[in-house]
Formats: sequence, C-alpha cells, structure tokens
Amino acid sequence: MRSGHALVLFSGGQDSTTCLAWALQHFTHVETIGFDYGQRHHVELQARQEVLAALRTGFPQWHGRLGEDHMVDLAVLGQISDTALTRETAIEMDAAGLPNTFVPGRNLLFFQLAAAVGYRRGLHTLVGGMCETDFSGYPDCRDDTLKALQVAVSLGMGRRFTIETPLMWLDKAQTWELARSLGGPPLVDAIVTLSHTCYLGERGALHAWGHGCGHCPACTLRRLGHERWRAQD
Repeated sequence: MRSGHALVLFSGGQDSTTCLAWALQHFTHVETIGFDYGQRHHVELQARQEVLAALRTGFPQWHGRLGEDHMVDLAVLGQISDTALTRETAIEMDAAGLPNTFVPGRNLLFFQLAAAVGYRRGLHTLVGGMCETDFSGYPDCRDDTLKALQVAVSLGMGRRFTIETPLMWLDKAQTWELARSLGGPPLVDAIVTLSHTCYLGERGALHAWGHGCGHCPACTLRRLGHERWRAQD
C-alpha cells in the first residue's frame, strides 16, 4: 500500500477502469475525475457511473477507499476541435499521419485540470490509462510527454505531483490480465458488461469483450486484446 491519495482520470472505459482498480489496490484513498468535452461517444459518461456503482457495491475491499467523483464541463474542447471524436465524421488518417480521432491537447488539459482539483483536495498522484504499446500514435499518450507534463505541472502548482500510468508498457491482452489479477473474474465481468470504449458510442449487442461496434479502432484494439488474452489463458 502506497502512502498518499490518488485522483484517477476515469472515462468509464476498459483502460481507466483497470487503472481505477490499480489505484484502489495501491492507495488508501482514491477519487475520480471525468470530463464532458462533447465527445461523440457521450454514452461513456453514463457507463462511468455504472462502473463506479459496481465497484462500490461489488468489491468490499475497495469500498472504503473509493471517494468522491468529480465531473468537469470541458465543452470548449469539443467546440475548438474538429475530430472524429467530436464530430459526426468518418474515422480516417489525417495529413500528419495521425488518426482523426486524436483530440489535440485533450490529455494535457485533462491532467492540468485534474491537478487543479487535486491541489485543493490533497490528491497529489494523478493516474491515467495512457499507453504506448497498443495506441494510435497519439503524442499526448507518450511516456516522454507525460514525464515532461509531470515536471511542468509540479512547477506550475508549486507542489510535487506524480503522474502514474500503470498501462504504459502493457498491450491490451496484458491489460485484461492485469484487471483479473486486481479484481478477479468479477472485475473482468464488470469491464465487459459495463465499461465503454467504442468511439461510435454503440451499446447494442454484448460481445465476449464488451459492447461496441466491433470495427472502430477502439473496439478493434479491445477485441483483439481480449482474443489474445483468452488464447493465452
């Protein structure tokens, strides 16, 4: 058990749910923060509440550690972004070689606002689900970016902040296994049935790996990772 308290950037997806479980396993007090930025998959905001409720009621070992949830209205980000996550447009690669699901500045803003909340609440460890192993090339998910941001946030706040990224070097199969090691089959079941990853906001049929369209980049990563994990198992 680590000393201190943590604030988890929690979207309600597979990665952030696994990171929340990791934080609950490692810190005595954990709070969560979410962002409404006009995302196309707005359904994730409902999913995050369902996941939080399931963690509170289904995991007594974590119940006393899971504290307040914070929701930040970040509509301005959606207003200034022209991406496939904030507009009804096809998902494709842009001229810079990045998928147009990249929302410029998103994670940078998320961590800065999380640090502002953490500053007043004594939450000096910020936890995010960013990953370089299975990712789409987003520059704000890279380890170097987040290390630099940790320094900048700490200097700008006049207080030491630590950014933890437990999934940084894990692929999606390893992320599924981490979830099982943290919360057993009940946590895996909660991720499958309750969490949301699909960029298109599809909550139709329940697949073995969860809800989703099955073909957007987020669903493809999640599905293939689940298949690799089950095959290894």
